[in-house]
Amino acid sequence: MEFSSKLIEKAVNEISQLPGIGKRSALRLVLHLLKQPKEQTEFLSQALLNMRADIKYCNNCHNISDSEICEICSNLKRNHQLICIVEDIRDVMAIEGTGQFKGIYHVLGGKISPIEGVGPSQLKIGSLVDKVRSGKVLEIIFALSSTMEGDTTNFYIYKQIADTPIVMSTIARGIAVGDELEYADEVTLGRSILHRIPFEKSLKNN
Repeated sequence: MEFSSKLIEKAVNEISQLPGIGKRSALRLVLHLLKQPKEQTEFLSQALLNMRADIKYCNNCHNISDSEICEICSNLKRNHQLICIVEDIRDVMAIEGTGQFKGIYHVLGGKISPIEGVGPSQLKIGSLVDKVRSGKVLEIIFALSSTMEGDTTNFYIYKQIADTPIVMSTIARGIAVGDELEYADEVTLGRSILHRIPFEKSLKNN
C-alpha cells in the first residue's frame, strides 16, 4: 500500500495493530478522522491517554475499574457470598448484559494454557482460594469458556478448594462446547447462569 503522506502511513500502521483491523480498515478510519473537526480527534486522543494513565484494577475482584474497588463490588445490593469466576472483563460485560446475575465476580486474567506458557501462578487464582477459605463465600460459579483451557482451569481451581464446604456450580451448557463466553447471546447466557449445575456433575459428564 502506497502512501502520499508519511504521517498518514504512520497513523495507519499504528491503528492496524489493533485486533481485527487490517491496513485497509485502518486507512478508512484515518481518512474518516481527517474529515472530522480537529477537536474530535483531540477528544479521542485524550480519552485514550486518560484511560492508560488512570485505569485501575479492582482490589477485590481484579476487574477493570476507575477506582480501587469497582462499582460491582462496592454495590451493597449485590450478593457478595456468590462469586462468578470469569476469564476477563469481556466476560463480566457479557454476563452483566443478561441482567440475570446478582452476585459479584472474580476475574482470573486468563486461562491455564501450557502451550502459551500460562500457568496457575500467572492467574488470579491464589486470591480466589483465599476468598473461599475465608468462609465469607457460599457459592462460586465456574463461568469460563467451554474449551480445553477453560475446563483445565476449572478443574485446577476445583482441586484447590475441594476440601471446603463451599457450593461449586458451573453454567449450564446452553453455551456450546468450544464457544467463547463473550460471543454467546444474552438470552442463552442468562439461562446458563440461572440453570447452573453442580460442578461435580459436570465432571461426570466429561
